[in-house]
Amino acid sequence: MSLYVAAVQFAPTEDKDANLAEIERLVRSAVARGARLVVLPEYAVFTAPAMDDRFVDSAEPLDGPSVARLRELSAETGATIVAGVNEAAGEGRIHNTLVGLQDGQVRAVYRKVHLYDAFGYRESDRVIASDPGAPELLQIDGYSIGMQTCYDLRFPEVSRTLVDAGADVIALPAEWVPGPLKEFHWSTLLRARAIENTVYVVAADQCAPTGAGNSVVLDPMGNTLAGIGEAVGVAVAEVERSRIDAVRTINPALTLRRYRVVPREE
Repeated sequence: MSLYVAAVQFAPTEDKDANLAEIERLVRSAVARGARLVVLPEYAVFTAPAMDDRFVDSAEPLDGPSVARLRELSAETGATIVAGVNEAAGEGRIHNTLVGLQDGQVRAVYRKVHLYDAFGYRESDRVIASDPGAPELLQIDGYSIGMQTCYDLRFPEVSRTLVDAGADVIALPAEWVPGPLKEFHWSTLLRARAIENTVYVVAADQCAPTGAGNSVVLDPMGNTLAGIGEAVGVAVAEVERSRIDAVRTINPALTLRRYRVVPREE
């Protein structure tokens, strides 16, 4: 059985109600096109131009009203939704969190491991980095879905850990901040993660002004199956088990590898 997946691209603002309304519109559009997995950007519910107290003040627990609305949307549409939220963590801090929602429930959670303290940005000023742990995978129609966030893309161990746990598809929400060569880095690293792990990648970025756009669905050979460019939109593509099997026969990189991934001791 194949699986239709969607990457949703838009530019969240500081207005959570407006963001949630736009999310609902775009998710329903994706579902109308057959998508069973819908991936939204990082910080989809709230985004401010700078990492400051606005992210903390607007944060909610995972049982708060924003995730509740996303849970309802999942239940109503029948879609599995992956969305980035700023999760309250106490003492003026947050977690940069992905929630995987199915049938109106939170089925998987991923908290960002590698914080974006690069290119002049300081995510760690407000965000707590999560410790690496066993991945929580989503199951859809016989496919396993792993989650990771934005800057994690620059660390290939994250994707490899998901694949070692059994992921067939990597859902990758991002707010890939625009800048010199950033679009090139984004597209290059996404293809590398798909090719080296022989998996599908569903990458959902924010678009301007907060993100670089270019959300995309890649197959296990790194081919673009669907993409969005710079505008608000939805990219839908078909994931096929036979494609994964064929690519892993031609390129058995996972079975030929001689290294394993282990967390670094602090």
